Amino acid sequence: QINFVACQLFALLAAFWFRIYLSPSHASSAVRHAFATLFGIYFAVFCFGWYSIHLFVLVMMNYGIMNMASIPNIHRYSFVVAMGYLTLCHISRIYIFHYGILTTDFSGPLMIITQKITTLACQLHDGIGRQAEELTAEQNRLAVKSRPSLLEYLSYLLNFMSIIAGPCSNYKDYIAFIEGRHVHMKLLEVNWKQKGYDRLPDPSPTGAVMYKLCITLVSLILFLTLTKNFPMAYIIDNEFLDKTPFLSRLGYLYVVTQAAKPKYYFAWTLADAVNNAAGYGFSGVDERGTFRWDLLSNLNIWNIETATSFKMYIENWNIQTAAWLKRVCYDRAPWYPTALTFILSALWHGIYPGYYFTFLTGILITLAARAIRNNCRHYFLSSVPLKIAYDVVTWAVTQLAVCYTVAPFVMLAVEPTIKFYKSVYFHMHILSILVLLLLPIRPQTHSVRRAQNQAMPNSIKNK
Repeated sequence: QINFVACQLFALLAAFWFRIYLSPSHASSAVRHAFATLFGIYFAVFCFGWYSIHLFVLVMMNYGIMNMASIPNIHRYSFVVAMGYLTLCHISRIYIFHYGILTTDFSGPLMIITQKITTLACQLHDGIGRQAEELTAEQNRLAVKSRPSLLEYLSYLLNFMSIIAGPCSNYKDYIAFIEGRHVHMKLLEVNWKQKGYDRLPDPSPTGAVMYKLCITLVSLILFLTLTKNFPMAYIIDNEFLDKTPFLSRLGYLYVVTQAAKPKYYFAWTLADAVNNAAGYGFSGVDERGTFRWDLLSNLNIWNIETATSFKMYIENWNIQTAAWLKRVCYDRAPWYPTALTFILSALWHGIYPGYYFTFLTGILITLAARAIRNNCRHYFLSSVPLKIAYDVVTWAVTQLAVCYTVAPFVMLAVEPTIKFYKSVYFHMHILSILVLLLLPIRPQTHSVRRAQNQAMPNSIKNK
């Protein structure tokens, strides 16, 4: 943990230096790629020692696949090798090196590199191996038309801004950032003459970085004061279960889940700030004309804490991983995209049973929440009081459903998970099953949705 914080703080200083002294106007793309790669390798070795070799082995194995595999199969081979190697490392960390040894905990960077490898492979397959008519609008925009050079490939996967804590970004966005086109690409989408500007402005990320550093500081304080005082294990303590009523146990479950969040808020927001400090992460301009630096943001804290649906909560938590799951699995799955996406998410996280309890429960609750929303929500939109009441109830249910779902993710093992679910009478599982049995489900097949997505850019092009 100390190495992590030290590396990220050093990366923050290096990012400011990188943006000022190695900007595209001062240094070539090759120099920027080389600096980002070398510093990233240094950080990996500093944090994980010889165990960082796993990162480099996986990177070079997939570079060989990218250059030797046929384009129609490049995404399949890359996916199997990257996920297979990651899974073997998850197994070795737990059963060979033991999870408690922090120096072997190299899985975080390996998970990010796996995301990037599979993302690039899919986008390369889209750009070279498929026709534009077969792609969705987003796939067309992100498609990579040629294989990257070794330096570009290493820089994308190992750069110092994301080697430790991510996030995963798209290859084309990263290359545009290195080449100095990243900000202008987003600004050209706005009519600046109507806003009173004679030329394109040059937005600075300093304000966004300072704001995010304030969030990391608050998150760190909350982590040090709350997280260790409200351990998740207490909700299955025998004395607690014997003396605490059911509703009070649910209330405490909400409290301990809230106490577990600050460490994620800290790590992800600091990683976002590092990228912004380097000049990466500009996403455009909002309706008020404010510059936005959230292209790589991994969470939206306000939307998480005020979420009124399971879907809204998931979409604002670990955003870049959700985007990766959508691009490499959900949009490409021939059947059962929701189930396959949750299973891939569990496999990517590791092999602890608690992960699979969480994600399988998530599938059930997601389907039930979708059925309730489709069948009931329109009855509460006729008046403001009804809509407010609906939002309050759905907020409370969503927060409790999330707490119920993620508890095994923290507990990890089978025995405490079963003990916890028994203590709360499996109520969310039972309610979700009843909802799915009683409410009519109006699904839209994945093939129909994909056809609609493909038809959209084609209709625009025809017009």
